[in-house]
Amino acid sequence: MTQPLLIEIGIEELPAIPLLKIIKNIENSWHKILKEHRLECDFDFFYTPRRLVLVHESIPIKQDDTTMELFGPPVQVAFKDGESTPAAIGFAKKCGVEIAELGRSEKNTQEILYFKKEEKGSDTVNLLQEMLEKWISSMAFAKMMRWGSRYDEFIRPIRWLQVRQGDSSVPVELFGVESGMQTYVHRMIDYDGVDVPNINAYEGILKEGAVILRSQERESKILAEFDVLESEYDIVIERDKSLLTEIVAITENPKALLGTFDEDFLELPPEVIITSMKEHQRYFPVFENGKIANKFVVVSNAYTQDYSKVVAGNERVLKPRLADGLFFYKNDLKNGLSTDGLEKVQFIDGLGTLADKIARENKIAIRLLALYMEKVKSSTGKSVAELEQSMGKAINLAKADLMSEMVYEFTELQGLMGYYYAKALGEEELVYTAIKEQYMPVGEGAGLPSSVFSSIVAMSAKLDTLFGLFSVGRIPTGSKDPFALRRAVNGIVRIVTHYDLAFDIDDIITLLKGSYDDFDTKLLSDFIIERINKSLDANPSVIGAVLASGEKDINEIAKKVSALNDIVSADTFKEQFSTFKRVANISKDVDLDSDLFIDISLFKEDAEVTLYNAYEKVINQDYTDYKAEFEALFGLKRELDGYFDDVMVNAEDEALKMNRLNTIGSVYKTFKAIADIKEITV
Repeated sequence: MTQPLLIEIGIEELPAIPLLKIIKNIENSWHKILKEHRLECDFDFFYTPRRLVLVHESIPIKQDDTTMELFGPPVQVAFKDGESTPAAIGFAKKCGVEIAELGRSEKNTQEILYFKKEEKGSDTVNLLQEMLEKWISSMAFAKMMRWGSRYDEFIRPIRWLQVRQGDSSVPVELFGVESGMQTYVHRMIDYDGVDVPNINAYEGILKEGAVILRSQERESKILAEFDVLESEYDIVIERDKSLLTEIVAITENPKALLGTFDEDFLELPPEVIITSMKEHQRYFPVFENGKIANKFVVVSNAYTQDYSKVVAGNERVLKPRLADGLFFYKNDLKNGLSTDGLEKVQFIDGLGTLADKIARENKIAIRLLALYMEKVKSSTGKSVAELEQSMGKAINLAKADLMSEMVYEFTELQGLMGYYYAKALGEEELVYTAIKEQYMPVGEGAGLPSSVFSSIVAMSAKLDTLFGLFSVGRIPTGSKDPFALRRAVNGIVRIVTHYDLAFDIDDIITLLKGSYDDFDTKLLSDFIIERINKSLDANPSVIGAVLASGEKDINEIAKKVSALNDIVSADTFKEQFSTFKRVANISKDVDLDSDLFIDISLFKEDAEVTLYNAYEKVINQDYTDYKAEFEALFGLKRELDGYFDDVMVNAEDEALKMNRLNTIGSVYKTFKAIADIKEITV
């Protein structure tokens, strides 16, 4: 038999970000608790800023009865000379009975001690106190609080509690609050509790009280109102998904409203306006004709017939934020871009100041520029001397905005403000664009620098951080990576593969390590290789096969992986691959480091000649890319199959045997130069 169950925990306003971080865990935890208590059933989990709600349309009113069977030690071990041994005593204790109450059974032809216990299922109402306490304690919010004279903690004080099974209220207590039959609606409707006659009436009472229980419904309402505003005012509202999710979590009765601000503030860079709106006020930016407009959208949680005062209040709050931004912006422009003061700002203990970091990045950038000079020259049309001068200026000014008032206030705008200041102060486009793009890519799938020149600036910063931290022993362990070194390597991988830049790990380490204290560079090399393994989207065994070839150039690794993965992913590859596994297995007996001489005068079978001629044609051909080379090598399947059918590799004649092993070993060695096929699994 089942009944509906409603659980509502009323809370003072929940902070959105901590709630959203663990929202899935909250739901999964209750599912786990139901399973542990043998009450598994479907349920819905809802949240608003003032409540956590579980709704079960049908939950068992009691646990099923269970039968527990326990098998003990053999009787001959349990008793010696008519006396109970520790084995019997321990088994009886485990079963919770006296030894005399234990039964006998047979297992594997032996008589053993046995106990069977039938356990009646508990009523659900008697389990809910324990279940709710366990659920609450599973909510691992980063910061907790105490209130009143209590010593227990939760994210916010609990103010009311409703636990209803069927038509009855279940007596439960959390944090000193006893369950009742009331809920609380929107404060602008009623401050007092509202009676809930039954579970079916619950959601309707909330809706009448201006509380939308379902987060999806709140989100749909907001987006629908965005559509109306866009159509009515011919605007485009930026629909920031993370901000929208946060707004949904902090509103019970969302209402999208359009506000405005003084056009003079449009003098500010758009990012400053947007940051002021989104980060500080939770407003949505508005665009007209592709440009930021002097408008914003606020999603209010108020319930009123006249929202004009809500709009005016938000306009009033935004104005000083933007005024501060404009003041900082003009002040920074007046002061100009300068690195003065960075010599007093510590970078990381053991690596000096930010001024020291800039000096190291400068050395790296000039060396990378020399490596990629032809690509940079062809894309910019500048001379070597001009490019070296521009690179020096870009590196030296890249972190100058860290001393600006704007970045002090809005740290997330570092780099971006340097771009605006450098542009306003007349620096060349190559320089100010590189300043803007110095931190790219900032995450997986994020945008890349727009040129090789900018990429060098970005890679210089990442490489200095990598080398520097490894040189002082700050190496990521486990999941801990406080300086985002894994992300730095991922960024380098994406840049060099996108721009087709040669990047041999060993060569780069040799080129750059002199600027740092001595350290185990193999650790850094292995770290980079490990990140390549994680960052490339391919069959892991394909990546392993390419890495096993000894290739250390990131760009070449990526090209080989891409080419080989295309072939391995084909539906027909698996059935064909056994031939090449056999090639790899036979080659285990061949010294691949030696010169594998093949004496054609020793050929006895036509299949030997056929394979040799086909192989010679493959290795003497020029290939436009790795895929063509792989296809040619895998194209030897027919000749190899014929060889294995007609030729005894392990011949009795030692010279003949060695010649045949060298033939197969040569095929494998050619593969291994670009990818070790024995590592591939399909």
